[in-house]
Amino acid sequence: MTDHSGSTHHGSTQAPSTVWTGRATNHTQWLLALAGAGCMALGIELAVVSPWSSGIAPLLMSVIGCLAVGLLILFGTLAFVHVAVKVDGDALEVRCGHAGLPRRRILLDHVVGAEYVPKINPRQWGGWGYRWRPEQGTAVVVRKGEGMALRLGDGRTFTVTVDDAETAVRFIRARLHLPARADRDRD
Repeated sequence: MTDHSGSTHHGSTQAPSTVWTGRATNHTQWLLALAGAGCMALGIELAVVSPWSSGIAPLLMSVIGCLAVGLLILFGTLAFVHVAVKVDGDALEVRCGHAGLPRRRILLDHVVGAEYVPKINPRQWGGWGYRWRPEQGTAVVVRKGEGMALRLGDGRTFTVTVDDAETAVRFIRARLHLPARADRDRD
């Protein structure tokens, strides 16, 4: 779902949109979530069906281990199945997964530049999820593909994968009254 700031037609009585929203989804994460659910099911089966002949300590360690690994995989992957990005008049907000956590809100007053990034690869960030790399900054990467990078006033960079990132960058630049990239390249 994307609201485009320039989507009104000439002569239209609609005012330009004041909010841009976008999403990115990674369907592969569902396979990892299934693996996590499988680990949890194995832990439950061990607890219920397993004979206690080898002692309680090894069985307890197996059950707790399977449940812990299953929960970590399940919730870790479901948190990054999709990302929702919202840019309004004063901030950019990024919410991950179904619960909206982790969440990041960046005031547009702190943004000094916005760039369209045509190819973001999870490998360059060390995988999917909420990432930090000293030489690259912070990122929310849920899939391979397009995204945007914001340069913040404190020198840091925040990158996020989102569909139709080029429109988001134009929307942010218009809000900040920054020149378009093509205009700066001609100078």
